[in-house]
Amino acid sequence: MDFIGAEIEGVCLIKPDVFRDNRGFFMETFNQGKYSEGGVPYSFVQDNMSYSGRGTVRGLHYQLKQPQGKLVFVLKGEIFDVAVDIRRGSPTFGRWVGYNLSESNRHQLFVPPGLAHGFMVLSETAEVYYKCTDLYSHGDEYGLLWNDPGIGIKWPGQEVVLSEKDTSLPILATINKEHLPLWSGSK
Repeated sequence: MDFIGAEIEGVCLIKPDVFRDNRGFFMETFNQGKYSEGGVPYSFVQDNMSYSGRGTVRGLHYQLKQPQGKLVFVLKGEIFDVAVDIRRGSPTFGRWVGYNLSESNRHQLFVPPGLAHGFMVLSETAEVYYKCTDLYSHGDEYGLLWNDPGIGIKWPGQEVVLSEKDTSLPILATINKEHLPLWSGSK
């Protein structure tokens, strides 16, 4: 199992060991001890799953008072998964990283609490599963526009499908700083 750090502190691409044979495959999707040693020292309290069609963008979302770290992986299909550093005071504030996660590569992405997260479906459909470090809180949802020009995410070129809520999210530069998480410094 490989744990690969990213330019943004706390973000980690995980390449689990996948054991294949004539029956199919087996893999460990989470092990508290191994993940803690690999740089993901969090407990998870909620699991979520989404099903979406090609071009669907979900995000960029975050919670402020109950920030959620997310361990994301794809059960079926392929996505372009993105984390954006929106932590006030962070040396990588406003930067993003993105990775292709798919049922064929079986990679996972850990997005730490305090970052905005979103993804775009690249395959005909995708089933995305993610573990969260805190519970969903309806009154604590925030977000920023998926194609904020100030951030400049290089999304794969295709027609985009968005929820009504996600089309009206603000750009990062206009978000009141009290509605952004505070960076706590290097761990």
